[in-house]
Amino acid sequence: MDTDAEPTITLTREDDWWVAKDTETGVASQGPTRREALENLDEAVALHADEDADAIDSWDEERDVLEELGIDPDEVADSREESAELPDCMQ
Repeated sequence: MDTDAEPTITLTREDDWWVAKDTETGVASQGPTRREALENLDEAVALHADEDADAIDSWDEERDVLEELGIDPDEVADSREESAELPDCMQ
């Protein structure tokens, strides 16, 4: 994404919702008001920009991140074992 270019945003009304779209990234969001649609778009574009962040590829890396967040990694592991019926992405 070119950080020097001015962003181009389209804002349209669809039924009871406002839809805001960043034409450069293709990211879109919506809200019940124009302001909320734009605020939601701002958050979505920021998340989109971070999607290239390093993935967590091992339990050791995940453990470190959980500990940094103040979450007990052992509790997470135990919960995953108890919730085997959940989809992989939620375990």
